[in-house]
Amino acid sequence: MKTLGIIFGNLHDKDVGELTAVRSLGSVPFGGRFRLIDFVLSNMVNSGITKVGIITKNNYQSLMDHVGNGKHWDLSRKNGGLIMLPPFSDSGFDPFQTRFGTIKSILPFIRHCDEEYVVMSDCDNVCNINLSDVIQSHIDRHADITVVARKKTLSSKKPRTVLETDGDGRITKVINTDKASGEHTVFANIIVMNRKFLLNIAENADELNYNSFTKDVLVRGAGKYRIFAYMIEGYFANIDSLSNYYKHSLELLNKDVRDELFYRDGANIYTKVRDSAPCKIARTATVANSLIADGCVIEGEVRNSILFRGVKVAKGAKITNSIVFQGSVIGKNSSLNCVIADKLVTILEDRTLSGHQTHPYFIAKSAVI
Repeated sequence: MKTLGIIFGNLHDKDVGELTAVRSLGSVPFGGRFRLIDFVLSNMVNSGITKVGIITKNNYQSLMDHVGNGKHWDLSRKNGGLIMLPPFSDSGFDPFQTRFGTIKSILPFIRHCDEEYVVMSDCDNVCNINLSDVIQSHIDRHADITVVARKKTLSSKKPRTVLETDGDGRITKVINTDKASGEHTVFANIIVMNRKFLLNIAENADELNYNSFTKDVLVRGAGKYRIFAYMIEGYFANIDSLSNYYKHSLELLNKDVRDELFYRDGANIYTKVRDSAPCKIARTATVANSLIADGCVIEGEVRNSILFRGVKVAKGAKITNSIVFQGSVIGKNSSLNCVIADKLVTILEDRTLSGHQTHPYFIAKSAVI
């Protein structure tokens, strides 16, 4: 069951523009030590996928620095392994406008692979799933396309791909809408296809008048192709806005969520290992219900928050319900509530910054306040 993994590293950058102004979506920090790409990479590796291509567009220096040659995910190999795929287009058309355009930009790479199946995933999913089960279901059903789906209660006006299925799980109708409400079966941005089938529709896209994978392949192909939904359960977070990033990050303060996400069925989530000093908590400090990464120095108060590596919290400073990225410094007697502080932020003494749980206050990278 040889399978090729393809990861879209930038596809949803605009959804969290505050966090992706200086990085790709895949390299957005999450959970104190991880990046968003760690979850999809780990899911693929844990499922036996040993050749993974990461499609990049721009702002990918931090992504390349993070994944390196893939050794932290056991993808440093002579054959296969981790492959970075900057997009190519000779038509003046930006291939990153759609998922399908992105696929077309790497057709030479897909042609030279010999894997029978392809798993494609976006980077906006935070989950721990066994993709081997999805692939096996795809084979057993003799499917052309299998899309991973989940039940979700919709309330926002963001566009969603809603699926309708028959009793066998075959998709009968696909609707791309921003008006759905209530509980629906929605596309989870993970796809399994036969490699030759993918090549066939991509190479003949102009003749078929295909431009968008969702609108053309899924919506128009629901009655034409054998498209099945694979339903998943358990913890799943979709990072499609700054408020959702904040919400799902703080969900990690719940031990049950952490256990299900990072250690589900013995399948761990891996990340780049950094050798640094352990966290130092002074006698003047108070820390409660928080995730504190290595290298932090805490002399003040931290509650219900997530601190990444190397954060310094001065005496008298107070951080609550906040997320502070790597290398930031919080000055004496300053207060942060419902704040997301990007890397290398400096908060001077006696500052008070506050957002709301539904609208966190964001501080850009390297800002001094």
